[in-house]
Amino acid sequence: MTKTELIDKMSKEANISKAAAGKALESLIDGVKKTLKKGNKVTLVGFGTFSVSKRKARKGRNPRTGEVIKIKASKAPKFTAGKAFKDAVQ
Repeated sequence: MTKTELIDKMSKEANISKAAAGKALESLIDGVKKTLKKGNKVTLVGFGTFSVSKRKARKGRNPRTGEVIKIKASKAPKFTAGKAFKDAVQ
């Protein structure tokens, strides 16, 4: 499902305009991004939890040359599905 298809589905099921559904979806995405950037979690009961995972600096290997390289520490977004969401998919 693409973003456009999701907006169409939201507008039909909530009986709102596509513009309103698009704004609502953008607001949700923006809220999740801002919350994660602050280092907090976003929990949607029955759906899942968005959080930030910290990765330590480590050594890697360039597959083309075999040269050892340093990989910097980083943060990555993480999603953990909730039980109800997992059960709905199975």
